[in-house]
Amino acid sequence: MANEASAVPLAELATPSVKPQEISFTLPKAFHTTAHVHLNFLGHCAMVFLATSSPADSGGSIKPMGSFVYAMPDRTSPKSTISTTLYTSPPSIEYTTRIAKILARRFSMPVYVGCSIDPHGMGLEVAEEMEGLTKIVNVIMEKWEEHKQEKAGNAQ
Repeated sequence: MANEASAVPLAELATPSVKPQEISFTLPKAFHTTAHVHLNFLGHCAMVFLATSSPADSGGSIKPMGSFVYAMPDRTSPKSTISTTLYTSPPSIEYTTRIAKILARRFSMPVYVGCSIDPHGMGLEVAEEMEGLTKIVNVIMEKWEEHKQEKAGNAQ
């Protein structure tokens, strides 16, 4: 019996790739608004932080942190995701959850998303909001593909 207990495998040590990437670009249909993306691809998950800025923002103003959501792919259904809110900020929770679920499904791994973007506060209509969301997701997916290719190149 004691022999079986000692057969428990040890945890495998993995060195995460801690190379945060910071990207900024203008949101479509919100020409004076810049989206800021902070990406960190770790060995077992991804961390994404999203924010916006505009020329109207004063240097001394403090912006809220926004919402923080954890999402992961559903093992039983590849087209769905599971998410949980870790911190809620009412203006940004819906947008944060939507992005977290999209990224978890596309990455096929867990993702943490922090987001202070409030599309309603920017005065965007639904179509404009969707264009901005699509742009953000596409930029992140480009970086994800680059990361995968770099990782595959290092493995060879």
